[in-house]
Amino acid sequence: MQAKKLLLITYYWPPSGGAGVQRWLKLTDYLTQLGWQIFVVTVDENSASYPVVDESLNHEVNPNVKVYRTKTFEILNFYKKVNNKKQIPYAGFANEGRVGALQYISRFIRGNFFIPDARKGWNKYALAKATEIIERENIEYLVTTSPPHSTQLIGLQLRQRFKLKWIADLRDPWTDIYYYHKMNHTLIAKSIDKNYERKVIETADGLVVVSDFIKKQFTTKTLLNVGNKFMILPNGYDEKNFQTGIKNDSIKNDNFVISYNGTIAADYPINVFIDACKMLFENNIDTKIKIQFTGRADAQTQKKLREAFVEKVQFTNHVTHAKSIEILLESNLLLLIIPEVKDNEGILTGKLFEYLAAQKTVLCIGPVNGNAAEIIKECNAGITINNSSVTEAYNLIDSEYSHWQNGTKSNFCNDDKYKKYARKSQAVIFENWLVNV
Repeated sequence: MQAKKLLLITYYWPPSGGAGVQRWLKLTDYLTQLGWQIFVVTVDENSASYPVVDESLNHEVNPNVKVYRTKTFEILNFYKKVNNKKQIPYAGFANEGRVGALQYISRFIRGNFFIPDARKGWNKYALAKATEIIERENIEYLVTTSPPHSTQLIGLQLRQRFKLKWIADLRDPWTDIYYYHKMNHTLIAKSIDKNYERKVIETADGLVVVSDFIKKQFTTKTLLNVGNKFMILPNGYDEKNFQTGIKNDSIKNDNFVISYNGTIAADYPINVFIDACKMLFENNIDTKIKIQFTGRADAQTQKKLREAFVEKVQFTNHVTHAKSIEILLESNLLLLIIPEVKDNEGILTGKLFEYLAAQKTVLCIGPVNGNAAEIIKECNAGITINNSSVTEAYNLIDSEYSHWQNGTKSNFCNDDKYKKYARKSQAVIFENWLVNV
């Protein structure tokens, strides 16, 4: 039987690092194993503006996936030079401190002259290459994944031109993203952006999102009944990355290790964690504890944590994906913090699923009625508390610390419910949905 053909258009692809790459890097691998012929159009890494680079991910691309790279025009590289920065802005500007006049003007230009985002300069090159592949290969299925949401405009043009099934994978909200207000849009710019968003939702044959909350947000963007177009496909984890996992009852750390992987900034409620740890120190004079943050932490948050924990805390910038998993597996407690922003109930960060796969207890600080809290509870992976629940946070940390001291098993992570989020299983679910779109 002839293989079904799928064209994926994605800006983020190895050697780009970060959580946004993992979703389709893994899905294309497993779809290929299911018999699909996959083509990928992405940006030339030498011209791209990646917040993070992870060369090791190049080795995880399935060799049967055909990857095509194109030129691009990158305003963000210019932004980096003008602002004298080593890196371009992270999502939510987590790697930027106080906003000066130059940054304000730069954001205004980005928000009003590059709609929907500053990577729109890639579109004409990606569109040309995608057109060539569709015509040559008779592509049946097209997937565009975002952010950057400008990528969805490529899908919109291709769907209008060719007879194929177009799937828009929207990993994050668009005009509802929590840092949208920081872009300094004018009313006209907002209107244009919302119109793009509406057209994508109405035109795509299928829409994929990571949570029910985000689905509900997108369904409000049009008067049409689009609810039956959606598939909810959360982020996940790749079983292959955890085959050498270290189990809870086999950790021999000299210190009790609490780890946080990913971005953390001023709008992340860290104080409840700090206060809970201080209670632990007061009740355990000889506390042997190590707190490690891996990823991007803004200067204000680093200062606060260093003042609270002194030599007990350490910060490491971006590491390879393999190293980030190694850190999880060698930890005793994993910290997840959801920023205090509008609609944070729907934030379902990709690292949560690798936390689950690591099978270490999770302390989540965020909305107790949110999507992340629901999954943590479903998988018996830990607890979720709000930003004032110091006692609850202390009780969990103290309990896990006692288990570590005594060499006993935690009360959490004692079943296999997390396995439903394995990428291999998700690829099968996605395939079954896709062929019926």
